[in-house]
Amino acid sequence: MAWISLFALLSFALPTFASEQSAEVEQFLSSAFKETPEVHDIWLTGELRPVVHDILHHDYPLARVRYWRSGSRSAWVLDEIGKERPITVGIVIDHDRIEKVSVLTYRESRGWEVKSPAFTAQFSGAGLDDDMRLDRSIDGISGATLSVRALQKLSRLALLLHRRSMMGEQP
Repeated sequence: MAWISLFALLSFALPTFASEQSAEVEQFLSSAFKETPEVHDIWLTGELRPVVHDILHHDYPLARVRYWRSGSRSAWVLDEIGKERPITVGIVIDHDRIEKVSVLTYRESRGWEVKSPAFTAQFSGAGLDDDMRLDRSIDGISGATLSVRALQKLSRLALLLHRRSMMGEQP
């Protein structure tokens, strides 16, 4: 009987969670673009796959990543595990530089300080160097080391994928 109650509770909670996250993504896209552009896909295959693995230190859980692009500007919504739970991050890139990083959904019990605009502002203007690292240092947050690393990895990944999408390698 407890399993039935848990299943019933989750069946009501999951659609709410999905709609809340969808609302966060829509709000993020509205702030990134005057009009939300068409969604595109980039496939994490071929020689791109090991580069993504090098950045994340594991394979990305999806075979393709969706993004929005208008001219030289793109927006990415990516997930990475902080300590134990996924962190959903929106990243806007223009001319191969990060314009904005927004933590859309933070699920960890600690380290929520990475959501702060004072922290995420450090990423503005960052690009990739020749070694696929951010070309500036990002100050850490005591007690949030793994969450800070997750945002750094996702920023590097978004910059890489932006670069590839602008090269015309993907539609």
